[in-house]
Amino acid sequence: MNLIQLLHTCFRSILRNRMRSLLTSLGVIIGVGSVIIMVALGEGSQLAIEERMTAMGTNLLQITPRRQSNRTGQQMVMRVSAFTKKDIQKLKDESSFAVAISGIIQSNANVVGGEGNAQVTVQGVEPDYTVARNWNVNAGVFFDEDDLAFRNSVAVLGRTTAKTLFGDADRALSGQIRIGTTYFTVIGLLEIKGAGMNGNDQDDIVMVPLDTAMTRLSNSRNINQIVMSIVSKEYMEAAQKETELILRESRNIPDGITPDFAIMNQADMIEMASATSKTLTTLLAAIAGVSLLVGGIGIMNIMLVSVTERTREIGVRKAIGAERRSIIAQFLVETSMVSGLGGLVGVIVGVIVTMAYVKIEHDKVFYPHVNIMALAFCISVALGILFGLYPAVKASRLQPVDALRNE
Repeated sequence: MNLIQLLHTCFRSILRNRMRSLLTSLGVIIGVGSVIIMVALGEGSQLAIEERMTAMGTNLLQITPRRQSNRTGQQMVMRVSAFTKKDIQKLKDESSFAVAISGIIQSNANVVGGEGNAQVTVQGVEPDYTVARNWNVNAGVFFDEDDLAFRNSVAVLGRTTAKTLFGDADRALSGQIRIGTTYFTVIGLLEIKGAGMNGNDQDDIVMVPLDTAMTRLSNSRNINQIVMSIVSKEYMEAAQKETELILRESRNIPDGITPDFAIMNQADMIEMASATSKTLTTLLAAIAGVSLLVGGIGIMNIMLVSVTERTREIGVRKAIGAERRSIIAQFLVETSMVSGLGGLVGVIVGVIVTMAYVKIEHDKVFYPHVNIMALAFCISVALGILFGLYPAVKASRLQPVDALRNE
């Protein structure tokens, strides 16, 4: 039997049992489709995480106070050593790698506008904050060093906050808002940032000059956080070490003592988040791969049934001179065709589902990898051959006399 005859025979056998062939390949379809969907979604999540991390700023270092425990009598008391203007000024004077540095005071407050009020995140920041966070003003202006020095009551709003307080964001410019008992004039609107790493709306925010926030809102000299934008990604590690040395000197912390602050490197955070996402993607692909394996077992089970049903046919073929390898080839080609067609349909289903998800989630832009599709298809065919081998060998070992005797 030549190859064309073999393919024709196998195709006729599959068509004779259309429903059974479809159900046999169903496990492969689900398995291949699941692998493609899971990997695509995992990579899409990884891209979304990296985009959100990048949106936080360019080559960013975030410095936060570290919680420390002190024993007072019989009790352990947790304390946080906040930063001061002296720490920030020393960083500005001595840092070799920073292009922008800003202190941050953050709190939640009830803010009243022209047409509404809301509980909003209020941040006191410095003019360099927009550079450090790569966050521009797309209407009006951001406050400058004069506003900071004179502690002017000016504010810049996120788009969500502006819409909540004034009904229409564009009407917020030059409007008045009240935070506590202090009135602020809106001088700018920030560009839209969207959701942050924790899922919160970054556009629901009010920014005021740092010194104004310290004197008129918090009545405190404590600064919650410092952000620094480094000149280039290659200098992130060196900048991190230099920053620690500067702050140790500013806060009188000797070498060998754990500092009361922590420095987070944006590049490290992105790498950690990406590694976590890759691990999750691998896990999801492995789970989907199990269903592909189950599909292969289903193929073997059905082919064993097929051998039993076609015992007499095998006996006739062997009686007229068919060799063992011809019988084996027939069953292997048949299982390969079933699993291969299942794999092809699975690839199509996986692509359709992934693209439908992309269309629904407009902020997600990712596509199934051609390499993953090809690999999943090849694995489906390989599983068909692997799990079809035992039924094929079993069929080839049937004796013609015994097979012809079978009813």
